[in-house]
Amino acid sequence: MPVRDDIVLVGEFGRAHGLKGEVRLKSHTGDPQAIARYRPLIASNGKTFSLKSVRPVPGAAPDLLVAVVDGVTTREASEALNRVQLYVERDKLPPPDEEDEFLLADLIGIAVSNEAGEIIGTVVDVPNYGGGDLLEIAPAQTGPTALLPFTKVFVPKVDLAGRRIVANPPDDLFEPAKSAPDSEDEA
Repeated sequence: MPVRDDIVLVGEFGRAHGLKGEVRLKSHTGDPQAIARYRPLIASNGKTFSLKSVRPVPGAAPDLLVAVVDGVTTREASEALNRVQLYVERDKLPPPDEEDEFLLADLIGIAVSNEAGEIIGTVVDVPNYGGGDLLEIAPAQTGPTALLPFTKVFVPKVDLAGRRIVANPPDDLFEPAKSAPDSEDEA
């Protein structure tokens, strides 16, 4: 879906679950089950969805749910939803509870500087691969992006109003990873 300021990514459908139209759903909301309260959920193609119910997937991460989607009653229909991202209008989301809380989507496009004030790059994404949120930063110079853990140690200050993030990155943040030497090279 094109980047829009008025919508926020809140989840993504996964694979079908069972034979009666249930589908797995990865929720990006603070309370994973709260995604069922947002209506309408908007897909990238403009189609809207309403969730009848959600429940946690047994033994999985708390943000992985099984959803019953209004109008989806067969396995084939739920299989067609795989990888569909779900958005909600920003004004339907509650405001952050605390001063240092914000929507991760609001970080994209913000300049990142080191503690000396030098711009090191710009946030292009905020992925989470299971170990916590990361800032994906495109360097101010050319080159590939780098990932920085989004913790107070590495990111001591976020100034949304000023559109800047102060980071404490490692010196080798934008250097390519060195591969391990082959056993033949060691001889």
